[in-house]
Amino acid sequence: MSKRILVTGGTGFIGQVLCPRLIALGHSLTVLSRQNEVDVRARCGRVEAVANLSLLKDHPGFDAIINLAGEGIADKRWSDQRKQTLRDSRIALTRDLVAVAKTWASPPDVLVSGSAVGFYGDQGQALVTEATAPHDEFTHRLCRDWEAEALKLEGVGVRVCLSRTGVVAGPGGGFLQRMVLPFRLGLGGRLGTGRQYMPWVHRDDVVAALIFMLATEDASGAYNVVSPNPVTNREFTRCLASAVHRPALFPAPEPVLKLALGEMSRLLLTGQQAIPEKLLQQGFRFSQPELPNALENCVR
Repeated sequence: MSKRILVTGGTGFIGQVLCPRLIALGHSLTVLSRQNEVDVRARCGRVEAVANLSLLKDHPGFDAIINLAGEGIADKRWSDQRKQTLRDSRIALTRDLVAVAKTWASPPDVLVSGSAVGFYGDQGQALVTEATAPHDEFTHRLCRDWEAEALKLEGVGVRVCLSRTGVVAGPGGGFLQRMVLPFRLGLGGRLGTGRQYMPWVHRDDVVAALIFMLATEDASGAYNVVSPNPVTNREFTRCLASAVHRPALFPAPEPVLKLALGEMSRLLLTGQQAIPEKLLQQGFRFSQPELPNALENCVR
């Protein structure tokens, strides 16, 4: 059944694949973006572009919202100002989105809102499901407060799903774009000890999981959107080197990363052995569950 869907973050790395797939399924999309409509359509397809949430106040309403907006968490070193920007781009925007949605003539049926496995903080070698208690640190507080704003729509009868996404791998962008060149030059290697887990996921599976949560009427709450086969950083770098047919000979020592990146180095030196327990229990199937094949798809 065709739905009217409001998408935030539609021009991003995930959104620019998600939007055309939703259109192909027969849905009509409105994309919230600061870019002009020509650029939004170039990235997303035949969508309506809206530049400001205030323009949607007292709107007749949408059937669904997919909320993916947020500044890149690893784009810049975490100064106090940068941390506030990260919070505003996620928490403040979601708060405003919820407030505007409450003014609509009819509320949406469902909100699928972004989050991240950073919710759990550093979990060492433990297996992480949606029921795992978090470790209190910046990424946890960021995701906790982000999710809390989205969950406020439950009070008006909206089904809310939270996509706790892992490290997203896909062709032509994302974090892999930064890694591939040094690996192609034979300059790649593990980060720190390499024992920390990287909860990776292919972009195609993120898009499919978002659509699954949108369409599955009994889906609600938090979902780990990660591959069912988590790997350590050492294994990830070995597979990436193999995919580009180069050795991985140049590890980045922990003290160097801490000196260069400050607190943000925790993104690289800690991790979560997260698994998508709820998605698997509800019958979701991954198209790219194995890392070697996924990386081959991304870099070829």
